[in-house]
Amino acid sequence: MTLIEAIIFGIVQGITEFLPVSSTAHIVITQLIFGYTFPGLSFEIFLHLASVLAVMIYFWRDLMNVITGFFRYLLKKSQDDRTQFFFGVYILIATAITGGLGKLLTDMTADSIKTPPFIAGALVITGLSLIFIERFHRVGNKTEETMTFWDSIMVGLGQTLAVIPGVSRSGATLVVALLSGLNRETAVRYSFLLAIPVILGSTVLALDDFSMSMVDYIGPFNLFVSFVVTFIFSLIGIVWLISFLKKSKLIYFALYCFVVAILVLVLIDPSTVMDIE
Repeated sequence: MTLIEAIIFGIVQGITEFLPVSSTAHIVITQLIFGYTFPGLSFEIFLHLASVLAVMIYFWRDLMNVITGFFRYLLKKSQDDRTQFFFGVYILIATAITGGLGKLLTDMTADSIKTPPFIAGALVITGLSLIFIERFHRVGNKTEETMTFWDSIMVGLGQTLAVIPGVSRSGATLVVALLSGLNRETAVRYSFLLAIPVILGSTVLALDDFSMSMVDYIGPFNLFVSFVVTFIFSLIGIVWLISFLKKSKLIYFALYCFVVAILVLVLIDPSTVMDIE
């Protein structure tokens, strides 16, 4: 891998991780364009670590409030910490559902979800979902205080679909959270904080994939550069998305998904099958 390619991979992962356009699909597409087949999911997970570091730094106050409130409520049962305790529980519930069902779905679908036509179809579904939630669904008014266990279960199920390249994790969690009646601010915050345990959990499960062969294949310096670039552009993506959603519509991301789906079908050989397990 060249230094330029390492930078491009970092930019692609960083920018798309938290936008509702599927970072996995973009990484797969970038691999197809450059003709790379990385062993296992090690490189992708490595880049995801940079993204999760960015979200942890950006939301460090929110993260600390949830963690400290969770444990204080367990120890003291203070009503002041009740909201943060249950918000932490809702994060754990959604994460557990995603971890269990996501692994099952991945094992069942195997290589069938890694072809360009399937990726394009998943991108179209992502786009249609964003249009539906923006155009035909009335935004609710639930906050952290009024969320329920059912809301977290539904978001966990939606997030599970993100194991499919082309289905955006952030898009799926946002859509389902809004469908469940959460207001936009709570849905966005919940989606971002959910990324932390999901990505860290995926990293633990993929530890067996990390090897010196992966380091040698990509190059130590290129790995470092792609990590730093991913971190920087993940921060940019977080800041930009939060600002964008305050004044603009999700429908623009839907249109982008449609364009990318068309490009995938037109420009990438449909017989190509990715080997990213």
